[in-house]
Order: sequence, then structure tokens, then C-alpha cells
Amino acid sequence: MSWPALADVDLVRAHLVGAARARTALTYAELINALGYPFSRPKVRQLRATLTAIDEDAAATGEPGLAVLVVRASDGVPGQGWWTGNARRLGYGGPWEGPEAAAVVAAEQARAFDRYAAR
Repeated sequence: MSWPALADVDLVRAHLVGAARARTALTYAELINALGYPFSRPKVRQLRATLTAIDEDAAATGEPGLAVLVVRASDGVPGQGWWTGNARRLGYGGPWEGPEAAAVVAAEQARAFDRYAAR
């Protein structure tokens, strides 16, 4: 099944830029709901591809990634897909959950907040 809004890079990016300007993260469910769909795991998988594309575009232009703003409701950190794409780039080899992971996420979120809140 396909959910077009989840694959719309410009639309998803606009939601993330809005979150960055508000200096807040969004849960996967909040973002999926804002795009007009009820939450489900298959939608998270489709959204992950869009988030990867958004971060690849950001890296190409020297901007901070925005996918770090999409987090699990349970612990406030991104899921495995974000970590597999970013841990090496960040030089991070620690756990993907817990306080150490949360500190890495907070630092990356602060970069996005600072970049877009100032605009």
C-alpha cells in the first residue's frame, strides 16, 4: 500500500522545518497524523525513506539534518533507521537508547533548531 504524503519530500520537510522553528521534536505518530494518516508500522517504514532523502539533501547543502526531529514517543530518540544512517557520520559508537543516545540526539536537534529558528 502507498501513502503519497509520506513520500512527499517537500511536504514532510515543511513539517520538519516548522518543528525546528518551534524548537520541538515530533513523534512518528504526530508526523504521520499531521500528514493525514493513522499511525502504523508500515507507514513508519515508508516515512523512513523520505526522512533519509531529506537528510541527504541537507548534507549536500551543508545544512543540519532534520530527521533527528522525528522521535519515538517512548524515549524521545529516533529509531534504528536514523542511527544506522547517522551514527558513523557523527563518530558515535555507543548505544542507540538511554542517556548517552539522548545526549547525541539533543545536540543534533539543537543544530537543527538553531539553523531554522533563526530564519
